[in-house]
Amino acid sequence: MPLTQEQREDFLAGTHPASVAVDDRGGRGPLNVPIWYAYRPGGAIRAVTGRDSRKAHLLAAAGRCSFLAQRVEPTYRYVSAEGPVTLRTATAGDLEEVAGRYLPADVLATYVDNTFRSYGPEGLVLVELLPEHWLSADIGAN
Repeated sequence: MPLTQEQREDFLAGTHPASVAVDDRGGRGPLNVPIWYAYRPGGAIRAVTGRDSRKAHLLAAAGRCSFLAQRVEPTYRYVSAEGPVTLRTATAGDLEEVAGRYLPADVLATYVDNTFRSYGPEGLVLVELLPEHWLSADIGAN
């Protein structure tokens, strides 16, 4: 059964396994990789990745991507979104917003510090997907 807009936004506001897929433009299939994401109802889907990563280069070149978040325990539920992306240098606050949904509070600051130390001040980008097209379902719901 398809989800309503409110159900879809409530689901995305939760913490779920997610992936992003982007056209490879090199004769290969789309790159499809797992990501941590943040979402506020009505806003963009946000993720942080390395500036020099294959994912960042492909997202910048394609200007669009597809995103999928899912829940596997009964009932199986998913939300998929597709639309344009923007990239900009990520801040510590951006990384805290995304990683803070997946990491316990007692390790978050260390994770952010270590990540910025590893990548450098310009080494991470914030990816924002503004959903234009949605697919969603709760398989098993009446």
